[in-house]
Amino acid sequence: MDLFIITFESVAVLLGIGIIGFLIIKKEILPGNILGLLSTLALDIALPCLIFVNIIQNFSPDDFTDWWQLPLWWAFFTIIVGCLTFIFRYVSHKNNRREFAISLFYQNGIFFPLAILTGMFGNDSSYIVSLFLFTLFYAAFFFSTYHLFFEKKGKINFNWRKIIHPVLIATIIALVIRYIGVQDSIPSFLVQIFALLGGMTVPLIMIILGGNVYIDFHKKGNIQKLEIMKFVLIKNIIFPLIFLNILYYLRPSYHIAIIILLQSAVPPVTAVPLVTERSGGNRFIVNQYIVASFISSLITIPLMMMLFGLIYN
Repeated sequence: MDLFIITFESVAVLLGIGIIGFLIIKKEILPGNILGLLSTLALDIALPCLIFVNIIQNFSPDDFTDWWQLPLWWAFFTIIVGCLTFIFRYVSHKNNRREFAISLFYQNGIFFPLAILTGMFGNDSSYIVSLFLFTLFYAAFFFSTYHLFFEKKGKINFNWRKIIHPVLIATIIALVIRYIGVQDSIPSFLVQIFALLGGMTVPLIMIILGGNVYIDFHKKGNIQKLEIMKFVLIKNIIFPLIFLNILYYLRPSYHIAIIILLQSAVPPVTAVPLVTERSGGNRFIVNQYIVASFISSLITIPLMMMLFGLIYN
């Protein structure tokens, strides 16, 4: 039950910050057009700083000899999710099939697990480093593949500025510094600057999400209740239950297993509505999926974590 409560509180904190973002835009404390700038600040500056500082301070090559397995487990996870997405997309209405699939496939792989792992193990935990190494290639993968859900011929259009993302660069630089062993040569004031910038990441992302929800729901159109219910059932319940069974039989180490379970249970990544609109899809149904999944996750993620605790007790 402790695991349920800790997870519930972590998710509730995220949703609470999202509500604040919703109110900030609704009350016109900030203009809606500033959300794009805040998104750049969060993803291109704050998040890389957060990752850099955590690896510099909490990663030890001697104690973390199997770290290279984490990106491989991410590839395994992504392949399984891809297969599940291909199967379950046919559950949706044909008019929403692309939007349904892209929302199933791309999970909120960093921010939700980050908040939950921080709540469980603290800010300086090695589990946070494991999360960042697990998602090492996720940003590059997302920005180089999302358009395939909307292009009929599957044309590949690489944007190297998106693929060589600051997150990837920050992770590689931090790993090199740790392997060389020169982390103590970095001035402490620089580390503190990066730490303060990194601390903005999760609040900024959730404020942006809440603000975007307010803007989008002004033009939401009809609420597609049946589609939303199908999405939540699959994304929030069926996906993590499938991965719980996979983990039960494969039995990877605890720090890998808990990250895989969280990846399977979290809502879609917050950038999906934006890239859907950019690709000519229906942003508003995607936003309905995300909001419903986020709200439902207040209960579904703690439940899945409680079941996980029964497997890895």
